[in-house]
Amino acid sequence: MSFNIARSGLNAITEQLTAVSNNIANVNTTGYKSMRAELASMYAEKQPLGVGVTGITQSISRQGAITASANSLDMAISGNGFFVVRDDAGNTAYTRAGYFNTDAAGNLINNLGMYVQGYPVGANGALQIGTVGNLTISSGTIPAKATSTLDFTANLNANETVPTIDPFDPSNSDTYNHTYTTQVYDSLGREHTLSQYFVKTDDNTWEVHYYLDNAKIADTPQKMEFTTQGVLKTPLAPIALTADVPGADKLNIALDYTGTTQYGSDFAVSRSKGNGYESGKRTGVAIEEDGSIYATFSNGERLLQGQVVLASFENPNGLSSQNGTTWAQTSKSGAPLIGVAGSGLLGSIKSGSTEGSNVDLTLELVSLMEFQRNYQANTKVISTNDNMTSALLQAV
Repeated sequence: MSFNIARSGLNAITEQLTAVSNNIANVNTTGYKSMRAELASMYAEKQPLGVGVTGITQSISRQGAITASANSLDMAISGNGFFVVRDDAGNTAYTRAGYFNTDAAGNLINNLGMYVQGYPVGANGALQIGTVGNLTISSGTIPAKATSTLDFTANLNANETVPTIDPFDPSNSDTYNHTYTTQVYDSLGREHTLSQYFVKTDDNTWEVHYYLDNAKIADTPQKMEFTTQGVLKTPLAPIALTADVPGADKLNIALDYTGTTQYGSDFAVSRSKGNGYESGKRTGVAIEEDGSIYATFSNGERLLQGQVVLASFENPNGLSSQNGTTWAQTSKSGAPLIGVAGSGLLGSIKSGSTEGSNVDLTLELVSLMEFQRNYQANTKVISTNDNMTSALLQAV
């Protein structure tokens, strides 16, 4: 019986040594989770039979260190959750290894060629929330966009006096109080200057004259009124400005003065932002902490490409290991709960970073020495038992 007990010990320790060896080999593997052999005593009623391996488990819930990488598409999860990836056959897996890149078609893939899953964008550029699929990053150019809206917020100096020289003349600074110029774009991406000239006409009352490339574009100046508290009274709705541009579509700009004030302080513009831009080439990719992916372009613009989703499980330790860095859903893990980074119990995403292995090398080396001693002890039991049996047979 002692032969069988010692033999069961050797088999169990072999499994432990295999697990430890695998951990040591993967100490630098991104997203790897350390494994161990779970042992249990074996009995036949009250008769001991030795030891057996009940299973190989991984420390899935324990996070590895997050380190910076040279690839802006690499991602690490700080906190709970798994990236969702899918192969060509439609099989879904879950991973913490954020080695990501793009294939020839622009699809976001991991180092195993599996497609990273998330919310893609529709034709209108809006996220398709609730539709999980492959994420694609544009590799082309962004076409020019004509300015159609302009948000303008400023403070007009209430201490200003009504100009004494009339009529208004943009070439004579004595006929107006303030001026400001904003760059706008036509449908070809060509830049134009939109100039606003503010003329005080009475207490709390102003007029605005508009010029595009030094050419007048509004026959009647825009009237602006403020309350006695310095808050804009009129206009409350955006101003419609139109202008003909040679060789391009007609410019139609909605100019919004929301937030503009009139206080006894210097003229200051806090916001003058239009939505137009020239064409540009893609220069890179930016990823937010919530997993939103943006393509950045040479004209300073960026376009949303999609949003990475994360999965959480009621029992992540119940997942079935596929290769040490990817896992599959099981009945023990429960169904995945899909969400975006930062929501619920899901962690945030760190771009340009990867999560390293959670293997504690010192602990593994100590365990290796311990298991080797245990292995030697069991072989000694077999050797001693063999000597005792030989001595017994010789005595007969």
